[in-house]
Parts: sequence; structure tokens; C-alpha cells
Amino acid sequence: MYWIVLLIASIFETAWAIGLKYTDGFTKLVPSVLTILCMVISMALLSYAVKGLPIGIAYATWTGIGAVGSVILGIYLFNESRDVLKLFFVGLIIVGIIGLKFSSK
Repeated sequence: MYWIVLLIASIFETAWAIGLKYTDGFTKLVPSVLTILCMVISMALLSYAVKGLPIGIAYATWTGIGAVGSVILGIYLFNESRDVLKLFFVGLIIVGIIGLKFSSK
């Protein structure tokens, strides 16, 4: 259950990271409100997840999924670089996240 909550928290973390681009420095009301809402939800879910998961594993997973999601969405939404080396290192983050999942109790 805690892993599922952590995954949902990570999705909201990706959402607020991408949302930052749309806020234009928090000068646009609707994107700013939605981004802040995603931040609050993400943190609340992360807080719940660490009740049953080690903080180091949970935080690293949360930020890792957020980073991977941000890179992938950055490529599709903002036409960011699809450099092979960049994608290789994103793949390493994914391998790290999977390793953390299987190494935790």
C-alpha cells in the first residue's frame, strides 16, 4: 500500500515540476494554483508513504520518478533534447529506482 501511495505522490511531483514551467514564475494564476495544489498533494502523500517506508528509499524513489517523469514530459511537451546520452542516464535512474524497490523491506 505504501508503495502505491509513493507512486501516486511521485506522479504529483512530476506534475508540479512540469507545472512550474506553465506558471511563468508564478505570475499566471490558474497554473500557479494547480502547481501549488500538486505540491501539497505530493508532499502529503509522501508524508504518508514514509510511515511505512524508510525515508531514504521513499525520498530517493519520489525524486527519481519525478525526475524521470519531468525529463520524459519535457521531451514531449517542450521539445527538449532527446540526446541518447541523456536517455541513457535517465535509464540508469530507472534502474536505480527498481533496485531501491527490490532492496527495501
